Amino acid sequence: MSRIEHLEGKTVAIIGLGVSQVDFAIGLENSREWDEVWCINSAGLVYPADRIFALDPASRFFDSNDAGKQTHAMKKLMATSDVPIYTCELDPRIKNAVRYPVEDVCNETKCAYMNTTVAFAIAYALYNKVGRIDLFGIDFSYKENMHFAEAGRACVEFWISKCMSADILVGISGRSTVLDSNVPATEKLYGFHRLDKPLVAVPHEGKFIIGPYDEINTQLEEYGLKINEDVVPPEPYKG
Repeated sequence: MSRIEHLEGKTVAIIGLGVSQVDFAIGLENSREWDEVWCINSAGLVYPADRIFALDPASRFFDSNDAGKQTHAMKKLMATSDVPIYTCELDPRIKNAVRYPVEDVCNETKCAYMNTTVAFAIAYALYNKVGRIDLFGIDFSYKENMHFAEAGRACVEFWISKCMSADILVGISGRSTVLDSNVPATEKLYGFHRLDKPLVAVPHEGKFIIGPYDEINTQLEEYGLKINEDVVPPEPYKG
């Protein structure tokens, strides 16, 4: 499968099943728009997806209950969706199955480290040279529950780094733990966070504006920004 040329430079929202998916809904309610929306697994039943990524074989859902509460939802989604569903094998029970082009993606990106469906979606964005990805519902762990953590965060952050190195802008919900996005701005820069006036880094147009938190608004005024109005939460764009 060749690259999808019209995706080059486009903005893509990728939506997982974590709590921070609510920020995508809030974004839609506040007139945010994306060129495409990609959903992970059963998120495709809820949001207006252009593509769905479900890398597990269909047999996991149709022939077992290994997916737990997602089982019924995924059977319904796979059997009825008109949206392309990227998966690991073609199965006639998936109405619109597309075999994920794992050979092309791995060779183009020079990497085969993909241990979670989200990583496959981000790798696909990199492969197709999109201009920006915004991640919602991709959380992995929660401050409120230190005893629960979903596998795959390191792999996802690795692929985010590869996207940044390719000059793809990356936005992450401020509720997510990915890239410490839910950490207060004054605690993101280790060491500098211990100063009497902690430094904060505010992304703007692919660069970072850095200064003491209580003085940063003065610097931001040059760009017509205010930290309390325009740049909360800060997003980890490429520096």
